[in-house]
Parts: sequence; structure tokens; C-alpha cells
Amino acid sequence: MRFGFLIFDGVEELDLLGPWELVGVWSERFGGPGERLLVAAQPGAARCAKGLTLTPDVCFDDCPALDVLLVPGGRGTRQVVDDADTIAFIGRCAGQCEALLSVCTGAFLLHRAGLLTGQPATTHWASLDRLRALGDVDVRETRYTHSGRIWTSAGVSAGMDMVLAYIADTAGEQTAGEVQRWAEYYPDDRRYGDAHRANELPAYIKDFKDEE
Repeated sequence: MRFGFLIFDGVEELDLLGPWELVGVWSERFGGPGERLLVAAQPGAARCAKGLTLTPDVCFDDCPALDVLLVPGGRGTRQVVDDADTIAFIGRCAGQCEALLSVCTGAFLLHRAGLLTGQPATTHWASLDRLRALGDVDVRETRYTHSGRIWTSAGVSAGMDMVLAYIADTAGEQTAGEVQRWAEYYPDDRRYGDAHRANELPAYIKDFKDEE
């Protein structure tokens, strides 16, 4: 399996690096993908949303056929969504990939490539209304969605939950559990302060019941 990760200026770091870590554990220890590639439109470093720089392994023109493509989000998606080469690349991957995954506002790139029409999808809570406004997406206020080959997740850290679910679906619950154990990814249920009760947040966040 060859697993590609799209990168671009303004990509959100954890959207990419959380899934990269989990897929890496799967690859190195539990028989996961034999190759992971950072893919960009052009050579040269991409500057992420929080200042990290990433260098692509391949560009669109020389990218080999991928089995899986993960499309992260971040503020850079607002420019990339209008980049014809990027959208064409995602469309090309849709014709060959076994699965396409988006994190956060990466969902808007999948939509522009024609992949979310009539599909369940989610995104970062601050962009849910923008996703609804597209008019043809079945927007879900959940941590992640899965329909056929298409997976989407809510914001930033939610991509890790989606990827674990993808591993479970692809390689089995036991393998996903081993990846989870090795990465020690067991999110705490604690909510700090009362920010999680903000009206604009999806129900799965704000309806959390605090411990007595």
C-alpha cells in the first residue's frame, strides 16, 4: 500500500502529523503501508499554519499511483480550493485510490473535486455552517464520517480518531488497538473550563457530562 499525504502552504500541522504518526506506527510495526509520501503541487518547502516547514517527497507530476490519499485542512485550504492543479490531482487520485480521507477543512477540497455530493461529511466546528452552505453535503456533527471510500473528520486532533477507525476497517480491530497502544493515544475525557459549552460547538462536544 502506498499512502499519500497532501501538503500545501497553510496546512494545519496536527491535521497531517497526527495521521502521519499513526500510519507510521502501523507501517513500521504492524504490517501497514509500505510507503508514505508527502505530496505537493511544486517542489520546495511548504510553510504550515503554525510555522513548521515540510518538504515534499514528490510533486503531482511525478507522484506514483497512490492507494490512499489524506487531505488535511488549515487556513491554506481557502486558497488551495481554487487551485486547479490541486483539485485535478485529488480527482485523479479518486480514480485510483482505495480510500480518500480528509481532516478538518480538507473536506472542502474533496468537495471541490466532486467527491462529497450527497455524502455524509464533517469538518472543523467553525466551518460546519460553511460546509452546509454548499447545499449538497450531508453534514454530520460527529468526530468523523465514513461512506464507501470517503472518510472525513472534524478538526485537527479528530484526524487521529478517523485514521484509527480506518486502520480498524482495513486491517482489523486488533491491529488498530496495537497502533493505539504503541502511540499511547488514549484521549482524556476531561474538559477544561467551560469553553466546551459554547453554543456554536457540535453536540458531541458541548453535551459532554462533567464528572460530579
